[in-house]
Amino acid sequence: MVQLSVLDLVTVREGSGVAEALAASIAAAQTAEAAGYNRYWIAEHHGMDGIAGGATAVVISAIANATKTIRVGSGGIMLPNHSPFIIAEQFGTLAALFPGRIDLGLGRAPGADGRIGQMLRKDLMRAAEQFPQDVVELRALLTGDATAPLAATPGSGAQVEMWILGSSLFGASLAAALGLPYAFASHFAPDQLDAALKLYRERFTPSDQLTRPHVMAAMAVVCADSDEEAQFHASSLEQSFVALRSGTPGKLKPPIENYRATLAPQFQAMFAHLDQARAVGSPATVRESIERFAARTGADEIVVAGALYDPAAHCRSLALTAAAFA
Repeated sequence: MVQLSVLDLVTVREGSGVAEALAASIAAAQTAEAAGYNRYWIAEHHGMDGIAGGATAVVISAIANATKTIRVGSGGIMLPNHSPFIIAEQFGTLAALFPGRIDLGLGRAPGADGRIGQMLRKDLMRAAEQFPQDVVELRALLTGDATAPLAATPGSGAQVEMWILGSSLFGASLAAALGLPYAFASHFAPDQLDAALKLYRERFTPSDQLTRPHVMAAMAVVCADSDEEAQFHASSLEQSFVALRSGTPGKLKPPIENYRATLAPQFQAMFAHLDQARAVGSPATVRESIERFAARTGADEIVVAGALYDPAAHCRSLALTAAAFA
C-alpha cells in the first residue's frame, strides 16, 4: 500500500489572516497524524497574500511541537534563497528538538517573483546555478563531514532526512547522483513526471542515506462525502490556480458552484491536463484516482496538496482520504 503524506502552503483564506492560517495548519497536521499520514511538509513561498509559510523552519517547529509522531519537514526549503550553513543550523536545531522526525526537502526555485532576489540581497539566478554544490555542502554540514570548513552547531551529526524536490529532469538527475529520495511536484507541473522518474530510477547511485530509489509524487486531493460536494470545495483551489496563472494571486476564496463551467477554454484545457494528478470526489473516487496514479508512477509515497476554504472541511478531506486506504 502506498504511503500518504501532506503538503501544506499555510493558506491564508479570504476574510482572515496569518494567525488563522497558522492555527488551521496546526489543526490539519494534528488531523493528519491521527489519520496515519507519514509526513507533514511546509512549502516556502514569499510575498504572496495567500501563503504564510515563508518562515518555513519556524512553522515546522510549531507543527512538530503540536504533534507527537508524524514526520514534519520542508517541501521545500528553496536553497538558493539561503546559506547552506544557516539551513544546517536551523534544521539541526529542529532535529535536536524533535529527534527522528525532521525532513529537509530542498528545491531550486525562488518561491516568489523576481523581486525576492532584491529583498534577500541575492543574485538568485547565480545562486540557482550553484544549487548542486550547495546541496553537497549542506549534506556535509549535517553529516559532520570533515571537508566542511566549519562545523555547524547545532547541525553537525543531526538526524535529518534530506530530499530533492523538483518538477523537471534537473532535480531527478541530482537526486539520483547524490543517492537522495526524490519528490516530484506533479500537482501543478505534471509534464515531465514520467521522464523524470524514469531518469531518477535508471541513474540512481546508492548512498549512506538510501540504498534504492525512493519516490514521492504530489497530487491535488479533495475528498468529501460525495463527488459533488468535493467538486464544490475544489473550486476554491481552482480559483487560486486561475488567479496565479493570470498574474493576480491572492487569498483563498470561498467555493463556487459549477465554477469550471464558467471558465474560458484555455483554463478548461489547463485543468483537464492537471486532472492527471488530481483526485477530487467521494472516498471511493479518491481512492481509485490515487491508486491509478500510484500504479502509473510506481511512487513509494503520494503527498496530497490543496487547502479548502473551510478549515473543518479540509481536515475532513484529509481524514476521509486516509480512511479510504485504511
